[in-house]
Amino acid sequence: MSRVYLVRHASHDRVHATLCGRMPGIVLGAQGRAEAAALAARLAASGAALVLSSPLERAVETAEPIAARLGQPLGIAPELDEIAFGDWTGRRFADLADDPAWRRWNEARATARPPGGESMAEAQGRVLGLLERLSGTCVLVSHRDVIRSVLVRVLGLSLDAYDRIAVDPGSLSLIEFWPGGGRLVGLNEQPATA
Repeated sequence: MSRVYLVRHASHDRVHATLCGRMPGIVLGAQGRAEAAALAARLAASGAALVLSSPLERAVETAEPIAARLGQPLGIAPELDEIAFGDWTGRRFADLADDPAWRRWNEARATARPPGGESMAEAQGRVLGLLERLSGTCVLVSHRDVIRSVLVRVLGLSLDAYDRIAVDPGSLSLIEFWPGGGRLVGLNEQPATA
């Protein structure tokens, strides 16, 4: 069994306006750096012996102070990468609102796929494969929908239930995970920033 802290990367300037996906160069703003420091303080006593991050800059910048506080090296895990949003990458949410494919994506995550991108089921499969290889207490820094895909699985829900779970920037959720199962211990905790 593993005890896994699922951390969503901290805030950046486009977090609520643009579907950044795997765009390079998206880095934390001042608020995000404060959130990352608060996460590091919160996780200092977690006993985590492994810290892994998505390869994207915003996730790495969130994970670095956590790893430093824990005295652990930071590992990069491609399995934690954001969903590949294909043609939607870099588009403003407001511009996507009238797109029928965007509406389908948000109504049927179990079966829909972004144009030229990856399905949520594929993202779920890659991150669950990683979780099955872990043991002990770990911190994984990733992205909202990747984390949601794990949480719906642990709760025994369909991917279509993804939007019933809040995973805010700079938040952590805690699961206990074992081959074939798991349980939710904590959800969407946002440590107070200084």
